[in-house]
Amino acid sequence: MVKPHHKPLAAYRLLSYICIGLLATAFLLSLLVGLSLPIIKQIYLLKFYSVRQGQPETSVATELRFGVWGVCANSVLNEPTFFSDNSQCFGPQLGYTVPEELISLSGVSSSLVAAVLQGLLVVLVLHPIAAGLSLATLASSLFLASHKLSILSLVLAIVTALVSSVVFAIDIALVVVAKQQVAQLEELQFAIQWGNAPWMGLVAVILTWLAVIALSARACYCFGVRRDGKF
Repeated sequence: MVKPHHKPLAAYRLLSYICIGLLATAFLLSLLVGLSLPIIKQIYLLKFYSVRQGQPETSVATELRFGVWGVCANSVLNEPTFFSDNSQCFGPQLGYTVPEELISLSGVSSSLVAAVLQGLLVVLVLHPIAAGLSLATLASSLFLASHKLSILSLVLAIVTALVSSVVFAIDIALVVVAKQQVAQLEELQFAIQWGNAPWMGLVAVILTWLAVIALSARACYCFGVRRDGKF
């Protein structure tokens, strides 16, 4: 028979609801980033785009958007919108590559693309891990009535926050390094723009660390958390 304090939401319900809200949102954001372009085309890490002026409108790719699982190419004739995206995509696949003919047609440096893809391979592994840890921490936050389980939940939250922080740092470093390399190749007339995925990852990191604070309050009976199961 399950002990009363081992049942979900047996005590500290308000604190549990706070943690559930924080961790559920963090999990959703991490999951969406992990399912970014080309699975969800509207979510991507970064994009290369041409800044040349006065070029004729053709179907030649002038923009490359990189996601966790693939890359999509766009031209001025099929610019993507939030509701419609007819991009030519490559992937989803593990450790994807960009066809050489696409790189040569777009005019992007092949060495720059290779550097981005190498960084994306690391991100590819860590994003699903961060999402999975968020889900595990979310489940454990239902059992805060047990002091031992609340400590386990806190440990999971700290690990999740650290992994999510590392993933976010890699996402940022990837874009920053790419920007620096593009700045050294001015003749390419290409620029790099942040995608929405890194900022979604940032929000997930902040929410997870807030959950760490909330779970720490339960573990140490501080910030108004009492031993009688009330908050």
